[in-house]
Amino acid sequence: FVPVTVATGLEWEHIAAVSANSPSLPGIIPKLGLNRKYPIGADFAHVIGYVGPVSDYDLSQINDKDPLLLIPRFQIGKNGIEAKVEKPLRGKAGYKTIEVNSVGRVMRVLKDQSGSPGVNLQLTIGHDLQRFATERMQGESSAAVVMDVNNGDVLALASAPTFDPNKFVNGISVSDWEALNDNKYRPLANKTVQGLYPPGSTFKMVVALAALTDGVINKNEEIFCPGHKDINGRKFHCWRKGGHGKVSLREALRYSCDVFFYDIAIRVGIEKITETAKALGLGIKHDLPLPAVRTGLMPTKQWKRKNKKQDWFIGDTANAGIGQGFVLASPLQLATMTARLASGLILQPRMLNMIDNKSTFINGNQKLNFKTEHLNLIRTGMYDVSNHPRGTAFSSRIDEKYKMAGKTGTSQVRFISKKEREGGVTKNEDLPWNRRDHALFVGYAPYKNPRYSISVIVEHGGAGSRKAAPIARDIMKKALSLGENSYGPMPNQIRSDKIKKSGKTV
Repeated sequence: FVPVTVATGLEWEHIAAVSANSPSLPGIIPKLGLNRKYPIGADFAHVIGYVGPVSDYDLSQINDKDPLLLIPRFQIGKNGIEAKVEKPLRGKAGYKTIEVNSVGRVMRVLKDQSGSPGVNLQLTIGHDLQRFATERMQGESSAAVVMDVNNGDVLALASAPTFDPNKFVNGISVSDWEALNDNKYRPLANKTVQGLYPPGSTFKMVVALAALTDGVINKNEEIFCPGHKDINGRKFHCWRKGGHGKVSLREALRYSCDVFFYDIAIRVGIEKITETAKALGLGIKHDLPLPAVRTGLMPTKQWKRKNKKQDWFIGDTANAGIGQGFVLASPLQLATMTARLASGLILQPRMLNMIDNKSTFINGNQKLNFKTEHLNLIRTGMYDVSNHPRGTAFSSRIDEKYKMAGKTGTSQVRFISKKEREGGVTKNEDLPWNRRDHALFVGYAPYKNPRYSISVIVEHGGAGSRKAAPIARDIMKKALSLGENSYGPMPNQIRSDKIKKSGKTV
């Protein structure tokens, strides 16, 4: 037999009543037990996740024969790391083989096998930075990721709005569940890894690097931008209606000139663009201990034939050149892309720092297979974005001591017709919330000696320069002020320290 929990969270008077009536309640024993509590609650809700009672649906989805799962009210990880690392965190149950008499009284214990506790995990994410990022994004439907560009450690992985995971531990109420599900900002979604968005102009570094590598553009060539590009009888517009005039690659990044990137995207082609994107960490699934980490989409001609039953058109390439069309990426992927551009290394994002005091770090990141001179040209363009007076993120520049390189992005989620353009495009703020543009920003700092990369998206936030860049600036300044990530003690050490402080013994 196995012990079954029939009630939890009892007050002392209830425990006393059960004890007083124990002769008439055979087998009913009050015991001090353990229950999950998330003391830092909402700040890590999307990362740590939560536990909850095992359901029939859970049993149908997991391949696990552990008899513990059949115990009523037994809890397992339902989301986040709790779900992804469920079995190692759970440990193994102990058991006793006993001999009883005819009335069920235990006569002797034949075998007593102790259980083994689950593992202790230490994350790369620091609480101070995670909390700051979460609080900074409050009021928005947004996500932010901060990475160490030297080793790939994820230092913040924040999705807003968030929720209190403690409400799930003993079963969430219907009203709380409906409130979370009905919220248009989707608080239960971890937008950092589950959200896929057109990256907009934050994708232009990929296109530039592909064109430089393929030799279809050089650092000195200038392309004239009259405000649009005619492609097979259709006008592809630049965000600046009057155009930018003649611009070089560095200037095109600085001003975020769309026409320049339509042109070089068509020259280099979608296959080379996608190849470069994947080398920078886009369009691939990163191995993090989180459920539902998504791959994103870096399209090819073959992909469109297979999935859309259509040929690839030159207009598709032009749209991809400015991070629109079929191109989709997550905030985690964009932070990884930026870290690789800043470091020149094939960094892999990493969230678990230690498992039972054993480091998970594997040294030896390989170098990107791109010329240093090409990477440096991309970096100078990103520097100008944040530090040149005409850069699109100049108003969100940071301290002179550090200086941040970055790229703004504003990605459309709706089609703007020719008729609307002729009559005047509807202002973003006059549209329903879910039809407004997404606001994005990616960056790294310090410029000369990079330590951190960041990506921020504000869903339907409008211009990246106005919404996402200020958030990224503030989070980056916080990361720089905190310095090197200071990992906290392991959970078992925290318990030990509390016991010593209280003067009690185990």
